[in-house]
Amino acid sequence: MNKFRIGLIGLGGMAQEHIRWMNEENMYQIVAVSDVNGEAVARVGDQLGIEDSKRYADFHHLIEDPDVDAVISITPNNVHADIISACLQAGKPFLAEKPFTRVFEEAVPLLEQYERQPVPAMIGFTYRYIPAFRYARELVRTGKLGTIRHFSIQYLQGFGVPSEQVPYMWRYNKAITGTGTLGDLGSHMIDMARFLFGEFEEITAQLHTIIPERRDPVTGAMARIEVDDFASFQARMTGDIMGVFQTSRNAFGSGNQHEVSIYGDFGTAHASTLDPDRLIWIREEEPGQLSRTTMEVPEHCKVKQYADFAAVLRGAPADGVPGFMDGYRNQEVLDAVIRASEARAAVELPN
Repeated sequence: MNKFRIGLIGLGGMAQEHIRWMNEENMYQIVAVSDVNGEAVARVGDQLGIEDSKRYADFHHLIEDPDVDAVISITPNNVHADIISACLQAGKPFLAEKPFTRVFEEAVPLLEQYERQPVPAMIGFTYRYIPAFRYARELVRTGKLGTIRHFSIQYLQGFGVPSEQVPYMWRYNKAITGTGTLGDLGSHMIDMARFLFGEFEEITAQLHTIIPERRDPVTGAMARIEVDDFASFQARMTGDIMGVFQTSRNAFGSGNQHEVSIYGDFGTAHASTLDPDRLIWIREEEPGQLSRTTMEVPEHCKVKQYADFAAVLRGAPADGVPGFMDGYRNQEVLDAVIRASEARAAVELPN
């Protein structure tokens, strides 16, 4: 089988993860790379055996390269919109990192462009590929939990706590990111809610910056933080399902703790990145007798992101693939969270 020829944009730390995931599928060959950092281009180019003529400083040249079948974009937020727009303009399939764009205003013209010329696309909501979350979705969709009444989702990390003395970096720069933990971690929570339950209808929210200053490693001075590092919001979803969300980079002891609890009339399910191949299911096996069981996730729920991307490129995307519209809707909800926090009032989402 011929492999898909990939152009990889953005050669930071996460690029190595994507390279590993592609290698595991044995369906991809990276034929071109691009980054604004020439040293990174040289290093990764040498690592992958990329010829010099396919090492690009300007991502537009990579996207326009006729030898590139599809683009993988693993970049900071401030270039997401430009890369997606260039892929749409060139008719080039792509997998782009989340959040979809920096702010919602950047997403609107992309939708107009996509509607004129759609291309196969995937947005990097990787947690759809945690087996426990896929099994939770199956329990919801098959009615095993009964009517879903409410849920909670949290995504906690601890790397930003004061004792770690994490310096100022691009993730704290509003001009680059648009938002802080909301766009970085909160976008995953929003996508998980849509993956499991459907669309958002109304939101109330509160954004906060716990650590207001961090030391700039370049200047040595303290830099003011203009983005959130804590976000909480509540939502009413399709079918009057109520949800509670929280995310923080200041949760001491949390490594990468993304989890959901789902409460239905017939049972409760808990799924987490901390135990990705198991799910806790609470149900009534006999009248008045509750059973709490740790379930092994079935094999059919163990789907890989890059196997799904290959199906997208073949024109036969599987159910639940995070596509272009999932990215757009996600950005729409992020915008509603920001507006709800600023107004200290409920914000309704469009139908």
